[in-house]
Amino acid sequence: MSSHRMPRPHPVLRVLLLLLFVRPRVEVSRQVLVVTLGWSFRVAVPRGAIQAVDSVPWRRHSIGAHGWRGRWLVNTTPGPLVRIRVEPATTGRVLGVPVRIRELTLSIDDVAAFLTDLR
Repeated sequence: MSSHRMPRPHPVLRVLLLLLFVRPRVEVSRQVLVVTLGWSFRVAVPRGAIQAVDSVPWRRHSIGAHGWRGRWLVNTTPGPLVRIRVEPATTGRVLGVPVRIRELTLSIDDVAAFLTDLR
């Protein structure tokens, strides 16, 4: 299993995340990709369900875990970002509520290493 760091957030946001006990984590094993943002977001994507992984050229100004209709963004900084397409869709949890995930965009420190791990 290998772990990948999400980029360090802005110092003010980092303090807020620490106060809320939110620790971002991205782990890749032969069977599953696990992404968590503390207690607020969690998904375990089976490796066989990962259809495509690409780096994303654009940046997002929002921070956290948010999505709609199966498309989720989980980030600690505006970028760099990677997009993972999942088929069949898998179930994750946001604040304990189950959600369907068919596309997951993440902020990742070392995009090249992450892409190599997943391909």
